[in-house]
Amino acid sequence: MTVSIWQQAQRRRAVAYDVAVVGGGIVGCSTAYWLRQRDPSLRVAIVDANSLGAGASGRNAGFVLLGTHEDYLSAIREYGERTAHRLWQFTRENRRLISELDGSTFGWREKGSLTVAGDEEEDDRLRRALPYMRAAGIPVVYLGPSETMERLHAQGFHGSLYCTTGAAVDPLRLVRYLAAESGADALTHHRVTKLHSEGGGVVLDTPRLQVKAERAVLAAGAYVPQIVPSLQQYVRPVRAQMLATHPAPDQLLSSPVYSHDGYFYARQLDGGTILAGGGRYQHRETEVGYEDATTPAVQADIERYLHTHFPWTTNLRIESRWSGTMGFSPDNRPVVGRVPNCPSCLYATGFTGHGMGYGVRMGQMLADTLVQDEPPKSYKLFTAERFQSKPSVPE
Repeated sequence: MTVSIWQQAQRRRAVAYDVAVVGGGIVGCSTAYWLRQRDPSLRVAIVDANSLGAGASGRNAGFVLLGTHEDYLSAIREYGERTAHRLWQFTRENRRLISELDGSTFGWREKGSLTVAGDEEEDDRLRRALPYMRAAGIPVVYLGPSETMERLHAQGFHGSLYCTTGAAVDPLRLVRYLAAESGADALTHHRVTKLHSEGGGVVLDTPRLQVKAERAVLAAGAYVPQIVPSLQQYVRPVRAQMLATHPAPDQLLSSPVYSHDGYFYARQLDGGTILAGGGRYQHRETEVGYEDATTPAVQADIERYLHTHFPWTTNLRIESRWSGTMGFSPDNRPVVGRVPNCPSCLYATGFTGHGMGYGVRMGQMLADTLVQDEPPKSYKLFTAERFQSKPSVPE
């Protein structure tokens, strides 16, 4: 892209802040919010390539679930019982923090959530996870196939785990609420192309603006490697797709549904609209990259899921279809650290489709890391130092 003399003059314009947050999604806006709580005197900017919440944070189903992207037993197998428990506690604290905000402004709904088995093997895993979850103090109940399908007005499912603390929000309104409450300057439509250290601080370059800050947080999700290429080893862009139906005449889904190992999910809004998403399982090789597009194959799988398990949706016409780019980490949990050669800049990425479950608490942790001499204990749970060798990002 060429640049005119007028744009060059604009590009030379510089602004200065105490803290610059790159990324106007749930993590970035939460970081700005908590910076104000910790030190209201800080001058903070949120810098985003688009509008606030334009990325994955404004394109998801709005689930506020506890735990990781997988069931608790699988998390124990992957991380060990102690780490799985700590991750659950982190997301439980995230849920508590959101519940203490003004939920009326972002559609807070706390009616529990259902993790539903799509086959016998998953059902067995959910049942075997139950004693571990109860030992960890997780409020959960196992529902057999009949009770699960009766509760959901569904068919073809196996058993499920009902977690009383599951909740849901309007994710875009939550992001914008946090940004407004932060008091930060929203420098939207300024794409950060690179950053570097200068005089102990950080300089962010965009095509029309240069932002200087004493400290910075890179919270651009899957787009982090486009700013710092060396961080691509920690995050891979993965596309998710969703759809929304015409409102159903009855409210039949009282709780968010997360099924088939998380490859499908659904919820019903207060007005009757059904949201459904997923369908990536059979298309993992094609559902990668940054392209914002829906595909007939994945959309057909989402519709098939709805009509198979919720036959009352068969005659609901589809009102909207969309996609969003998520950042997947090598071990499917978030990654944080210092940007290489830029010690005044932190980064956080790799939320693996669960940014709403981590985001507000993650923002608090990042803010605390910036204003304290030592990072909080929770920081070590996510640090990139856990990788002993160069990680490989999974499909």
